Amino acid sequence: MLGSSREALCSAYDLAMLDLDGVVYVGGDAVPGAPDHLAGARAAGMRLAFITNNASRPSEQVAGHLRELGVEATAEDVVTSAQAAARLLLDRCGSGARVVCLGAEGLWQALEADGLCPVGADDDAVAVATGYGPDVRWSEIMRVAVRIRDGLPWVASNTDATFPAAFGVAPGHGVQVDMLHRFSGVEPEVAGKPERPLFDETVRRVGGRHPLMVGDRLDTDIEGAVNAEVDSLLVLTGVTGLAELVSAAPRLRPTYLAPDLAGLLTAHEAPTVEAGSVALGGWRARADEDRLQVRGEGSVADWWRVVAVAGWTRLDAVGEPVDLSGVDVPAR
Repeated sequence: MLGSSREALCSAYDLAMLDLDGVVYVGGDAVPGAPDHLAGARAAGMRLAFITNNASRPSEQVAGHLRELGVEATAEDVVTSAQAAARLLLDRCGSGARVVCLGAEGLWQALEADGLCPVGADDDAVAVATGYGPDVRWSEIMRVAVRIRDGLPWVASNTDATFPAAFGVAPGHGVQVDMLHRFSGVEPEVAGKPERPLFDETVRRVGGRHPLMVGDRLDTDIEGAVNAEVDSLLVLTGVTGLAELVSAAPRLRPTYLAPDLAGLLTAHEAPTVEAGSVALGGWRARADEDRLQVRGEGSVADWWRVVAVAGWTRLDAVGEPVDLSGVDVPAR
C-alpha cells in the first residue's frame, strides 16, 4: 500500500513536481525547512518544478514569491494550470486561434505565450478558456455562459472549489465552473489537477523521464498523480490529517509518505503486514474491532506510515474508516 525506495527519492526520481500551498509555503511563509530540503534535492541532481492550479498569477510572479521565501526558482520552473489550458487549446485550435479569455492576467499571458489570441467575451472566437479571476465581471460571465451553451468549446483551468484568500477560504474557480455547467449543460475539458494535462505540460516544459508528484492534498495532488500514472509523495504540512489519511480510497493513496519535504532526501521502507499487524521501525499498529491501536517507538515518519497502512487495510476489509478514538498523534 506504500512503496519502498532503497535510494533517496531525490536520486531515484529525476523530477519533483511540487504543489505550492501546504508543501513549499503556508500562507505567506515558507514551510519550516522547505528551502533547505529543496536545495538539497536540487544539489543531488533532481529537477524541481513548482506546479499550481492557480491560473491568475503569471509564472514569473510565482517564481518571485518563491525567491522571497529563499527557494531558488525561475519562471521556467513554474507551471500553471493556465499554461496547461493554453497547451490544450493550441493543440485543438492551432496557432493564432482566437480564444475568449474569462480570467485574470495569468490566463491571458499564458494564451498569448502559446501563440493564441485572447479576446473578450463578445468577440469572434473558436473556443473559451476560463480561470480564477477576482475582478471578472458578472456581465462577462453571463455572455460566456451563453456562448458555451450555444456550442463554443470550453477549457477550464481547474475546478478547485476553494481559494486561500487573505481574508479566509473563499470560493474558487470550481464554483464558477459548476455554475457555467449548470446553466449550459456542458462539461469543460479541465487542465489542472487532478486531471492529467498539467502533469504532461510540466514534463514537457521542465523535462525528466521519471517524475514524482509531491503534494499535501489527496483529492488533487495524489489523485492527479494516479491519473497521470506517476508516483507520489504525500507531505503532512498542509491539509491532510490523520482522519483524511486513513479514510483514503485506493485512488487517493500516495506511493510514499513523509512529515515534510525532508522525505525527498531519504530512502523509504514500506511497512510489513502480517496477520493484521503493521510494523515498521519500532512501531506496530492494528485496526481491530473498529479501533486503531499503535504501540512502540521510533521516528515520526514511520509512525504515520504504519498508521496509514493499518487504516487502509481495515478500510479495504470492511468498507468503513477505523475509529481513531484515543490515538495520540505525534508532533509533525
